Amino acid sequence: MCVLLVHSLTTTLGIFLTLNSDGSIERMTKHRIYTMSFARVYPLYIAKAEKKGRTQAEVDTIIRWLTGYSQKALLSLLEKQTDFETFFAKAPKLNPSRTLITGVVCGIRVEDIKETLMQEIRYLDKLIDELAKGKAMEKILRK
Repeated sequence: MCVLLVHSLTTTLGIFLTLNSDGSIERMTKHRIYTMSFARVYPLYIAKAEKKGRTQAEVDTIIRWLTGYSQKALLSLLEKQTDFETFFAKAPKLNPSRTLITGVVCGIRVEDIKETLMQEIRYLDKLIDELAKGKAMEKILRK
């Protein structure tokens, strides 16, 4: 029942509840990016890449490499305005090589981020940064 209650509150109120080792429950507000539509940020990824002479196709390749989505599924998720939390939760196969992504995004080392979802989002941010900085696709995709 506790899990159901926690899930219900999380879904309804947009909050996280953590059950501590002493049995107490701690409330943590869900980060705003988790509920933001991926489609809202996607054009920003493209603009960043194109500003540096890269392409939308390269951005899509990076997203597909990271998440395992097909191009058709990616376009469908964009059309549905899927939020970041759902986008990563339903990813068909998160690339195991993503753990090789290291470096700083927004002043924080991606490899040190504790929240799994935030780390996945920052992995994507880091890959787009690498693309915009002119890194070769083979290196970006950790081949």
